Amino acid sequence: MLELAILGFLAEGPLPGHELRSRVSHLTGYTRPVSDGSLYPAINRLAKAGLLERQPDPRAGAARYVLRLTEAGHADTLKRLRKPADHEITDHTRFYTVLSFLSLLPDVAEQHTVLRRRLAFLEEPASFFYDGDRPIRAEEVTDPYRRGLLLTARATSRAERAWLREALGEEPLEKNS
Repeated sequence: MLELAILGFLAEGPLPGHELRSRVSHLTGYTRPVSDGSLYPAINRLAKAGLLERQPDPRAGAARYVLRLTEAGHADTLKRLRKPADHEITDHTRFYTVLSFLSLLPDVAEQHTVLRRRLAFLEEPASFFYDGDRPIRAEEVTDPYRRGLLLTARATSRAERAWLREALGEEPLEKNS
């Protein structure tokens, strides 16, 4: 998702490396901090693949540069957004990275295809805890912390499903029930 975040921010316009690092760090938050040891190798991979280019930034001083998306980089960004991998749909943080740049897709139908995949995932019965293959519901858990985890996850999922239905122009779940 680091590469998509880099490409997504550069699709909005050229950025100096330190500004890109700041934006990516704010997006990924405290759960997945971005180190120079991961960011700059990712930038180098994308540059080597011809997806972005570095240009000297004379206003910023020696050894400073601005990163700019190439046409191939723009096409690659759109491709990644049109067809996110399954783990990019099912993982909360990864999906939020996709969602952050989904408006770059010019076709609303393509945007909605991605949103429908996420909604379908959220509508599948799931839990953090199982009895064999059966998901355990919060009401079945006696441990207060596990119960809290399940109740919080349920509320978050319910809110996200309602928003997804609204974004897709469908009735929110609460109004259908």
